[in-house]
Amino acid sequence: MRIQRISRQIPDPQAENSDQAPILIFNASTRLEGMSLNAGFSLITAWALRMAGYPVSHFVCRRGLSPCVLGTDRNTPSAAPPCERCIRTSQYLYQNCHIQTFTFDLDRVLQQELEGLSLVELLDFEWKGTPYGKIILPSMCWILRKHHLPDDEATRQLARDYILSADNVGREFERLLDKLNPQAVIVFNGMFYPEATVRFLAQKQDVPVFTHEVGMLPLTAFFTAGEATAYPIQIPESFTLTSQQDQQLDQYLADRMEGNFSTAGIEFWPEMRKVDSSFRKQMKEYKSIVPVFTNVVFDTSQGHANVIFPHMFAWLKSVVRSIQGHPETLFIIRAHPDELRPGKESAETVADWIEQNQVLALSNVRFINAREYISSYDLIKAAKFVMVYNSTIGLEASILGKPVLCAGKARYTQVPTVFFPKSQTEFRTLLENFLIRDKIDVPEEFVKNSRKALFSQLFLASLPFNDYLKDENHWKGYVQVRAFKPELLKVENSSTISTILRGVQKKEQFLLKS
Repeated sequence: MRIQRISRQIPDPQAENSDQAPILIFNASTRLEGMSLNAGFSLITAWALRMAGYPVSHFVCRRGLSPCVLGTDRNTPSAAPPCERCIRTSQYLYQNCHIQTFTFDLDRVLQQELEGLSLVELLDFEWKGTPYGKIILPSMCWILRKHHLPDDEATRQLARDYILSADNVGREFERLLDKLNPQAVIVFNGMFYPEATVRFLAQKQDVPVFTHEVGMLPLTAFFTAGEATAYPIQIPESFTLTSQQDQQLDQYLADRMEGNFSTAGIEFWPEMRKVDSSFRKQMKEYKSIVPVFTNVVFDTSQGHANVIFPHMFAWLKSVVRSIQGHPETLFIIRAHPDELRPGKESAETVADWIEQNQVLALSNVRFINAREYISSYDLIKAAKFVMVYNSTIGLEASILGKPVLCAGKARYTQVPTVFFPKSQTEFRTLLENFLIRDKIDVPEEFVKNSRKALFSQLFLASLPFNDYLKDENHWKGYVQVRAFKPELLKVENSSTISTILRGVQKKEQFLLKS
């Protein structure tokens, strides 16, 4: 009722000026029922664009994916997605909006082409110039919760279904491009196969595409003309933090070190325990301490991270060889707390890898699993240096003045913030040097750049939507629309809206004015 009441008060530029090309908005992979954070960002952005005089059309699935990503039951991939509930949600979200729906129309010629292909062939498959195999891979890894996909019939069938669905989205979207000739396209994430297909085809026709993801602070969004899961931000060399901004960042770090933070409505740390006396005693038995922070291997950010190593476990394998050669050093391997999040548990965990490779047979390894809530910051303070794949903890460790050896492309490696080698050979050389040196010199620019990078990600790139959305009390990661006046969607009344409009109009970075 609240959505209906507000949406009725939003102007309809498309009706008033039918000659102006619309902006197309698409998010088929962020919710089924209820309103997720990204569905909320999409809706509020559409309203704000209309308030600013832009015609807006929503590209909406109506049983057009067989199956969609969120509608895939990874235990029974052949099960039908919950289309009725999703369609019902779309109906209340897009009240008084212009929508372009699509249904499923199977291409039987393509279906025949896919029959008999191995998983490797399916993931390398192209059709009429569109690399559908590469497009579906992040979705396959995400829904199956693993990086290494088995070449069995269930996985191959899911790949075929995703390719057929992606092709259906592509054909429908190409018709829509020809019909509406949009001035821009805004999609969620850009990595899941429906949105990735739309992004690819729009860019192929030189239509500007913007992607959005959850920001680093509660109820915030990140928008970019690049890939949102890579979090690309260009920080001017001239940018320096004011004393007030320094204090703001220090307060954030102080809260985080106490475990007082959440991401996408999820609190990863129900508690944060200090390192106990027995653990400290163990650490004192070694010449030096090296924490090793891992990531969730199926996360959509990993496709950007895998530039030096093919995947995180290949990195860990390389690290273990160094562990074997340095018994004087205690390596503390930490699993990411999101790895065992209820409802999103990884099917390929660091704990499993540790067991399969008998890593704990090495006396100088301590493993902290995803549900051991020992403070990472205590480990960092005790460390000689820190190792990360692409975790944000690497940026925080650099701010704390610790040498950080990073093995995957991260949100912060585009500026000098950590030691980031260019090859596996260089990584192994750096690691060996770090282990044998008594002291590792950290360039002064690393700490300064790390503070600028983290501040920019938190307080400039994370656009607050708390004037429009509030947490849904019982469903983590989902939101409700606040009872606000539509005037709050005007550029002059909101720094968030003015930033989004400026980014769309001028193709600038979506950064709040500092």
